[in-house]
Order: sequence, then structure tokens, then C-alpha cells
Amino acid sequence: MITLGIIVFILSGIKVVKQYERGVILTLGRYTGTRKPGLRIVVPIFQTMSRVDVRSTPIDVPKQEVITKDNVTVHVDAVVYLRVLDPAKATLETTNYIYATSQFAQAALRDVTGNADLDDLLSNREAISQEIKEIVDAQTDQWGIDVENVKLQNIELPQDMKRAMAKQAEAERERRGVIIAADGEKQAAQAVADAAELLNKTPGGINVRTLQTIEKIASEPSQKT
Repeated sequence: MITLGIIVFILSGIKVVKQYERGVILTLGRYTGTRKPGLRIVVPIFQTMSRVDVRSTPIDVPKQEVITKDNVTVHVDAVVYLRVLDPAKATLETTNYIYATSQFAQAALRDVTGNADLDDLLSNREAISQEIKEIVDAQTDQWGIDVENVKLQNIELPQDMKRAMAKQAEAERERRGVIIAADGEKQAAQAVADAAELLNKTPGGINVRTLQTIEKIASEPSQKT
């Protein structure tokens, strides 16, 4: 029984650290090192090991209600991509670095989008995303975490504003249609004028009015007297 107990004790100290992980070792509660991938030995009772994933990790930032600079209420969500650069800091400086990053990203999202007007929010997503990234990265750097990217996902507008924008888009399409039609008529009129000028300048050329009259007479049904 004693031998079996010793074997179990030894085996309980054998740990496997995967390729995408790092093992943070605490000995009697104090940080004593970070283990790389492979088979690692941890002294039971005296040591503990926390595994930290060092792959790029996406974090969803929940939908936030924001009032823009021009007093429009919108709902915005985002995705933050982070990577742990210092597993020891990520373990020792925060109780849950993913949750902490998400909370800080939510606050940054509200602050940045709240200082932008609606047009900027819709047309300058990349710039706003970059500003949020820089704010969040400055904080998470203290935790040994690199924010690789931030992407604004959905920007939901109030229903009345959606309808107003749809009407505006329809009016713009109609305006463009009128302009195109008018431009076509203008080009057609110009072509007729150019042809008339050419015929009038040509020796023996037929007058345009005469040509139009002949064409009209030819198209009318013949009448018998």
C-alpha cells in the first residue's frame, strides 16, 4: 500500500504542457518559473501549475448602448483579438485576464463611440477600432497581454432613423435617375443639332425640317379624294 501510494504521489506530479500552452509554477504560493511545452514535473502539495493558452484568442464584446456625439442612440458590439505574451503576468496580475480585458474593452468602446458623431461611426470604423485598440492595449500591456486587433461588428440604429435613411437613399436614387434621363435627352438633342448643322453645311444637303416633313408624310396613310 505504501509503495502504491508513492507511485500515485509521483504520477500526480507529472504534467503535460501542450504546444500552445505555458505552465506557470507556484511553489508554496510564490512564482518560481514558467514551463514550456512538454512533459513537466510538479512537486505535489508544494507546487501548483496553471496552464495559460498563448494562442491568439478572440473575445466578444457584448452589445453596448451608446449615445453618439450628435445625440443618436445606437447599439454597438465588437471583437477583440488578444495574445498572452507574458503568462506569469497574465496569471499573477489578474484573476481572469479574459474577463478583465472584456470589461475594459466595453468601457473603451462606450467612451470612443460616444465621442464620435453618427457619420464618423458609420464611415470611419477602422479609425475608431484602432483608437479602441490603443486604449485597451495600453491597459492590458500591464498584464502581459497584447491586443492584436479590435473590430467593430454591428452598429444598430433606431428604427425611425433606419426608415429615414431608407427614404433618403430612395430619393437619392430617384434624383440620379432624373439626372441620367436628362443627360440622355441632352445628348440626343445635341446629336440632332449636330446633324442639322452638318446637313445645312453640305452642298445640296436636305434641310432638316424638310426631311422631317417628308418622313411625317410618308408615315401617314394615303387618302383618296
